[in-house]
Formats: sequence, structure tokens, C-alpha cells
Amino acid sequence: MATFRTITPQSIDAATTLGVTTLRVADAGRSLAFYRDLLGFHVLEQTASTIVLGSPDHVVLRLEVEAGLKRHPSNVTGLYHAAILLPTRLDLAYMVQRLIAVRYRFGASDHAVSEALYLDDPDGNGLEIYRDRSRSEWRWGANGEVHMVTESLDLYGVLAEITPNAPAWAGIPAGTTIGHMHLQVGNLRQAEEFYHGVLGFDIVAHYPGALFVSAGGYHHHLGLNVWQSQNGPQQPNDAAGLAHFEIVMANQAALDSVRQRLAAADVTVQEQANGLVVLDPWQTELRFIVAA
Repeated sequence: MATFRTITPQSIDAATTLGVTTLRVADAGRSLAFYRDLLGFHVLEQTASTIVLGSPDHVVLRLEVEAGLKRHPSNVTGLYHAAILLPTRLDLAYMVQRLIAVRYRFGASDHAVSEALYLDDPDGNGLEIYRDRSRSEWRWGANGEVHMVTESLDLYGVLAEITPNAPAWAGIPAGTTIGHMHLQVGNLRQAEEFYHGVLGFDIVAHYPGALFVSAGGYHHHLGLNVWQSQNGPQQPNDAAGLAHFEIVMANQAALDSVRQRLAAADVTVQEQANGLVVLDPWQTELRFIVAA
């Protein structure tokens, strides 16, 4: 497990968001049947080893195809789920409708700040598909933490958004993004020290076995849990899972601030032309880039 020096906490730039998430999968055809044909992602680019997926205006996911990969294990550090944020409740309703139509197994929860669906892709990569409630509906406690719950989702209420006058479904809509990433970690204390203490994400909620952090007052950009991964092994190289994900900084100054904090904490950084690459204490790869 990586070690680093403790430094004074400092909030990451408030305009920080998440960018493209890259997942590892074993079979291109099987993944296209799921992501394109069922979920409605647009294929923006495809090679023998890569499938780029998104909305008409934005890349959301990249799939790295490697034949022979095993199913993603549930007890390793790394990916818990990649959370795909849809623009409207109607968009979520169409997703519910499509999953029910083919009897694809999914879970559903109301988190007070959002309404969410949970499912696995054919390789066991966890996904959340959700829509946010308006920020004016979020409630914050005196301790500075956002009120989030896990309650049953009103699926009938969601489906009622599909009225006779509703626009026809046309696949993943413009404005769809990666809203947050939820990671499995080996130790919550060390996760807090790294993601909050070093990187500067603000703590927005504690939950049994989990910690949620964000930038700029979002309900969470990162979830970190030990529900199945306490002191667990790293994601194996021969299995599907998370390859890496992007953390998007608003400008070069914001990126430089993160770079300086990583240097102060003695965290190894790999410089790239468009940003930098960092591994968390469990070797999950984060790519910091500047917004285009």
C-alpha cells in the first residue's frame, strides 16, 4: 500500500468535475449489445481494442477490450460503480422502461439528492444511472454534511414522466456525464487522508463503512467504501474493472495546485502532455486533466 506525507488540508478547486471513465471488458460484441443496444449509448469511435461511448456531444465512457478477461471480482479495491448522470427525470424514466422491457436485473434507490438505478454490465462492472434533484432541494446539516438516504425509489412516479406528449427516446441524451465515481478502498482512514487530506476533496457525508467527498458543494464526486474490500486485494490484471478515470480541473492554475500538493505529500506523479497521472493507495489510476 502506498504511503504519503500528511499535509494541511486545502479544498480542491470548486469547479472540479469528472471526465471520461475507462473500463476493461472482455468482449466487444457483448458490450455493444449492452451499452449501445440496451442503454442507448452512441458509439463515437471504435477500433479492435477500444470502444468510445457517449452522447451526441460528449464522450462519457471508453471500453478497453481484452479477450479472456475474467468477470470483475466484488471484493477487490478499485471500481464499485461508475455513475452516469442523466439530465432529466424523463431520461431516467426511459432507462427504467428499457430495463424492465428486457427484464434486465437492476436495483433502484432514492437518495434524497438524487434518484438512481444500479446494475452491472456483462463483465460485472458496476454502474449507477441517475438524475439529480435540484440543488435547492438538497438539505445540509449543521455539521456541513449533505443529507443523503437510501430508500425505495418510486418507480411508478418515475415512469409517469413518460406522457403521451413526451419526446420520443433517442438514446443517451446530450448533457449526459460521469456524475461521480464510487470506489472500493482497503481502509477508510487512509482513503480520507488521501482524497481529502492530499487531493483536497471536501468531506460531505459519512455513512456506515463509507465516506463521500466532493468539490464545490456537489453532493459527492467520489464515494469511498469498505463494504466488501476492507484490507482487500487490488484489482487483478486478468479481470475486468476500472482502468482509470479523469478528474477535470477548470484551468492550469487549479491543476498546478493539485500538483504542488501531491509533491508536498511525496506522492509519485507521472506527467503527461495534458495533465498528470496518480495512483491512489490501492493503485487505482486517476488522471488529472485541464478542461478543454
